[in-house]
Amino acid sequence: MSFLLIKFPVFDPIAISLGPFAIRWYALAYIGGIVLGWIYARSLLKNERLWGGPAPISVVQLDDFILWVTIGIILGGRTGYVLFYNLPFFIQHPLEIFELWKGGMSFHGGFMGCVIAVIWFARVNNVPILSLGDITTAVGPIGLFLGRIANFINGELWGRAADADLPWAMIFPNDVLHLPRHPSQLYEAGMEGILLFTVLAVMIRFGALKRPGLILGSFITIYGLARITGEHFREPDPQLGFLWGGLTMGMLLSVPMVIAGIIIIVRALRRKTPQAQSVS
Repeated sequence: MSFLLIKFPVFDPIAISLGPFAIRWYALAYIGGIVLGWIYARSLLKNERLWGGPAPISVVQLDDFILWVTIGIILGGRTGYVLFYNLPFFIQHPLEIFELWKGGMSFHGGFMGCVIAVIWFARVNNVPILSLGDITTAVGPIGLFLGRIANFINGELWGRAADADLPWAMIFPNDVLHLPRHPSQLYEAGMEGILLFTVLAVMIRFGALKRPGLILGSFITIYGLARITGEHFREPDPQLGFLWGGLTMGMLLSVPMVIAGIIIIVRALRRKTPQAQSVS
């Protein structure tokens, strides 16, 4: 049934080339995610109905925050990859830590960098940490979607071997085994990007931003569950392979997220909304 296999469309990893300068799809995914997320976040802040009054964060403060969160994502993402996924290699080749163009970013590390940026910026600028966390995670799925699409374009982080009769199984050009595999990057783009964005957007329309922390907790929980699900189809990083009991590093790092997310959701639901506080 090999005739059912889809030939992987070979993309040039370089999206734009201007003389000696080259911009890769992965870089465009980061740039696009930040810009589109910024635009969406501004629209949410301007809609007072979603907050039950004026948003606790101004548009000007959001504009200032973009630089902070960008630095947090990049530094955290790279640090997480170095520590969680390839520490022995980088101990032997420390200078390659700074060679970001070769790839190697961790979502969990990037998320922690984002958390640090949120807490630091909120304290310096006297804005609510949970509300800033809500607006940040509300736009997060945009970057996640674009990042997974970039993974697919680069032909990296492919899936586990699939049955040859799976209609959408693919043979990735960099796979030395030439096995039909799940296009897990697209699975993750759907779950971590489209599905997560849709759920959070619906929650926001029904007033979730009025309960600080609810969007933040929901993002953490749903992402963790989506990542654990996606890891069942994704080939583990070769330098790590499967860990305890067939688990992967992505699964292990996502379990604490699910637990923390549920705790944040419960606490957010127990808080009174601004309207309830004013009535009492």
